[in-house]
Amino acid sequence: MGQMELGFSGSLIGIIGGTGLDDLDILEGRTEKYVDTPYGKPSDALILGKIKNVDCVLLSRHGRHHTLMPSSVNYRANMWALKEEGCTHLLATTACGSLREEIQPGDIVIIDQFIDRTTKRHLTFYDGNHSCLPGVCHVSMAEPFCAKTREVLMDVAKKLGIKCHSKGTVITIEGPRFSSRAESLMFRSWGADVINMTTVPEVIFAKEAGICYASIAMATDYDCWKEHEEMVSVDKVLKTLKENANKATSLLLTTIPQIGSMDWAETMQNLKNSVQLSVILPKH
Repeated sequence: MGQMELGFSGSLIGIIGGTGLDDLDILEGRTEKYVDTPYGKPSDALILGKIKNVDCVLLSRHGRHHTLMPSSVNYRANMWALKEEGCTHLLATTACGSLREEIQPGDIVIIDQFIDRTTKRHLTFYDGNHSCLPGVCHVSMAEPFCAKTREVLMDVAKKLGIKCHSKGTVITIEGPRFSSRAESLMFRSWGADVINMTTVPEVIFAKEAGICYASIAMATDYDCWKEHEEMVSVDKVLKTLKENANKATSLLLTTIPQIGSMDWAETMQNLKNSVQLSVILPKH
């Protein structure tokens, strides 16, 4: 990719499958492609195929057998591989805990903001160690997610009758442990609506790569702030995800052709401009 080319010629839609959606079988004419990147190997093979004639690339965030904990996911390699493949859009799925009474387990949230509580992760492609991307990137995160892509997701959810919250702030913690009750209550007081372990730094790399990124956050539980509620557990999370995976799947299957039929030239150009204006190149 060299200099991370940000050209645009039609939509190629990437799907990042999160917990419970690690091995989505929704692509027609699937082929697998194992790749390497300047940042190492992605989580798994890229699965190439089509959804209703729209070219798509599917990548399992934690590996198809869920072998990678959130801190061990190579987010940079994942994003580089998807960009190199030509992705213009990314629809990410993520399991999350609800920090709000009105966001019930089984609901979908199309998140629009994040709070970063991670501690161990690379947060930029431009780290001074890769000559393909010189300089320092101070990318704006005022609007981390693509508003136009989020709008499509919300319209489709409405048409399909899927209960969907049109915005929300996600707080991403390092994990792999769940929060203490004191932390959970603090995150609520900060204004966070849902909690997960993966949106950061994925959303940051998408922005640096000039990709339209949106996240389908699936609430699985009430974290541990809510009294008289069953404690969050892996069993409970996976059970709720299994029951609701069909919502995320139908949302993807209907949204993708919609995105493929739209004109994204202006959106892509704006993303490209914002990335270029964010990089301070070294002086020679």
